[in-house]
Amino acid sequence: MKKKALLFISFLILAGILMMIPAKPVLVISDRTDSNKCYYSADGYRNGFIISYTHSVNKGRVHDYYKSAEGNELELYQTQFVSYGAGIPEPVETEGAVFSVKDGCYTISNLHRILPRLNMAVGLVADHSINFGNTEIPLTVFFPAQTGITLQFKRVNLADYIWRHYHG
Repeated sequence: MKKKALLFISFLILAGILMMIPAKPVLVISDRTDSNKCYYSADGYRNGFIISYTHSVNKGRVHDYYKSAEGNELELYQTQFVSYGAGIPEPVETEGAVFSVKDGCYTISNLHRILPRLNMAVGLVADHSINFGNTEIPLTVFFPAQTGITLQFKRVNLADYIWRHYHG
């Protein structure tokens, strides 16, 4: 009986240790001033994500496409918009970028802009949202407007992932 109890306790200790090893790759969306306020998305890591917002000058929607790059960095690989305005990149600014127009929407692809993280603020007027696959979620679902946030790819432990995973 003692042998079974010792084996069971050993199993629990080993399981607890394994749950604490940072092994799960995720997209982390966190409050810049309070890192305890964060959400994880494994799908955002695997399949990438889109940040959409209303441009402050031309009032059209902009969609920036991100995916994971080597070393847990983010790659901005494409942007779509309905008209030019301040901050919209010109295709000639990025070597190899491809500009196209379809159904009144402009697309610049092949951008290959690598970022260690994306820092931004949840806008009042910009109506920022994040898209995982076919699901678009306003960032105000996670954080109040005007909150400074960081998006980055990390490996986290399983216990933390289970606790903070977004099931949207």
